[in-house]
Amino acid sequence: RLLEEFVNHIQELQVMDERIQRKVEKLEQQCQKEAKEFAKKVQELQKSNQVAFQHFQELDEHISYVATKVCHLGDQLEGVNTPRQRAVEAQKLMKYFNEFLDGELKSDVFTNSEKIKEAADIIQKLHLIAQELPFDSLMDFCCYPLSSLGKYHDLECQLIQEFTSAQRRGEISRMREVAAVLLHFKGYSHCVDVYIKQCQEGAFRRNDVFEDAAILCQRVNKQVGEVFSNPETVLAKLIQNIFEVKLQSYVKDQLEEHRKSDAEQYLKNLYDLYTRTTNLSSKLMEFNLGTDKQTFLSKLIKSIFISYLENYIEVEIGYLKNRSAMILQRYYDSKNHQKRSIGTGGIQDLKERIRQRTNLPLGPSIDTHGETFLSQEVVVNLLQETKQAFERCHRLSDPSDLPKNAFRIFSMLVEFLCTEHIDYALETGLAGIPSSDSKNANLYFLDVVHQANTIFHLFDKQFNDHLMPLISSSPKLSECLQKKKDIIEQMEVKLDMGIDTLNCMIGQMKHILAAEQKKTDFKPEDENNVLIQYTNACVKVCGYVRKQVEKVRNSMDGKNVDTVLMEFGVRFHRLIYEHLQQYSYSCMGGMLAICDVAEYRKCAKDFKIALVLQLFDTLHALCNLLVVAPDNLKQVCSGEQLANLDKNILHSFVQLRVDYRSARLARHFS
Repeated sequence: RLLEEFVNHIQELQVMDERIQRKVEKLEQQCQKEAKEFAKKVQELQKSNQVAFQHFQELDEHISYVATKVCHLGDQLEGVNTPRQRAVEAQKLMKYFNEFLDGELKSDVFTNSEKIKEAADIIQKLHLIAQELPFDSLMDFCCYPLSSLGKYHDLECQLIQEFTSAQRRGEISRMREVAAVLLHFKGYSHCVDVYIKQCQEGAFRRNDVFEDAAILCQRVNKQVGEVFSNPETVLAKLIQNIFEVKLQSYVKDQLEEHRKSDAEQYLKNLYDLYTRTTNLSSKLMEFNLGTDKQTFLSKLIKSIFISYLENYIEVEIGYLKNRSAMILQRYYDSKNHQKRSIGTGGIQDLKERIRQRTNLPLGPSIDTHGETFLSQEVVVNLLQETKQAFERCHRLSDPSDLPKNAFRIFSMLVEFLCTEHIDYALETGLAGIPSSDSKNANLYFLDVVHQANTIFHLFDKQFNDHLMPLISSSPKLSECLQKKKDIIEQMEVKLDMGIDTLNCMIGQMKHILAAEQKKTDFKPEDENNVLIQYTNACVKVCGYVRKQVEKVRNSMDGKNVDTVLMEFGVRFHRLIYEHLQQYSYSCMGGMLAICDVAEYRKCAKDFKIALVLQLFDTLHALCNLLVVAPDNLKQVCSGEQLANLDKNILHSFVQLRVDYRSARLARHFS
């Protein structure tokens, strides 16, 4: 059964295969047939396309031929029509020409006010014809040019009047039409002038003419492009008119009023007016004024201010000189001080140095009554005047003259601030330094130094902030720096001379010691009844020294403080050392001397100078020789602080002991 079933299925599959094969063959035959038909159809279409392409080429050639004929015909028509149009226009002009010859204008174009544009065109052409006629022909028709010229001017005036009326009514379109007609007339420029004049009517009613001018130009800039074909020219002419009429008149009124009577107000007004004019020029730069508007505006500004800027620096220097002298004189008058001439060299300088360094009476020192003759108010006023002068110089000077002018202003500042004020105060302070043997001397020179130092810092700040930007890229820079260096060196020389103030300090300390120190302080009658820790002289000297140290620190800065304090400390040590050498010391007196030196050493710490503290440490160690037991003298002398000292110094201190002459002490020390 399975075999039969299998064989049956195979037979069915064979029948099905045959059926499908026949169907495939039928479809293949049908496909081949359709392919042949499609190929035939494509060939027919290609032939049709070729025929159509040939027809298109023929049509294109025909169209080109026709177009050529049409263009040729158009040229011929134009060649015929143009002379015809010209002939028609010439005929019309001849007709109008005849009317002018007859002296009666009958045409509607001349009598109808609404046709003013056409009449203007005709009159313009007839006017040009009249200008081209030879003189002989012109004489034959003399009545014509007279009548046409009159009509030309009448029509021109009528157009300008129409433009003026339209402008007052605010009719921009009518203004544009009339301006276009007038463009070919000689009176076009007059039309522009009328426009500019009417624009300014009522525009300058406030006090600020510069702001009014800016607003006016802003308004006209929006309108002028809608009216005129050359708006940049019209706007430039308006700006020129504003500068040459309104601004120049305003500037002249403001400056001429004070030019000869009040230099300060004149300079302030000149700076203010020039600044406001340049600011206005900057605002106008945003408008279209032609190709080189920067040069155009610069020339307008120059035309206004050239007569004032030519001698500006001479006025500035003259005013600054007078003003500075007045500020100084007013200050000295307020102090009831007659400024005196103080010698700065030669015999006078030599006498001053000798007087300060010795006790020789070469003439009395100048009593300043505690006045430093330096004023912060004066300095601020001088610096403020100079600052304003630098600002005006920067704005008003020609760039090529700026460094030179700035240097002249700087020289004025040096003359009056540094020489006439600071240097004079230093000279007066030096002359007022008392001699070292003066009693109750008041040392005001350090106050002078302190104020001079503060003032010079302000001077240096103005040099950097206001002068340097004006001269930084010019040869005047090195000249200014050298001048400043010379000033500093000159002042430092005087400050160095003033260090002789230390002699006065030491002299004061000598007076205190001489008045307060008693011989019984270090050799008391009752050795067992000493109640004080240190002597009264020591207390007063230390108090005086501390005040002077503080004054030095407040008066100076930088390395100058350490330099002066070191010199003061060394002299202070020498004074105390020599002072202690004048007395004899008992055991209790020696202890009191050690206490005094310990107090002096505390005072020396305020100097914050290592050398000064070391000197007082050594002095303190030397004072131990006044109280040490004879048997321990050699051990103390060989200690760390005394081992390197000269034996004579050690011996001189040991000799101050009241028991020095005892055989035992002398034997131990030897």
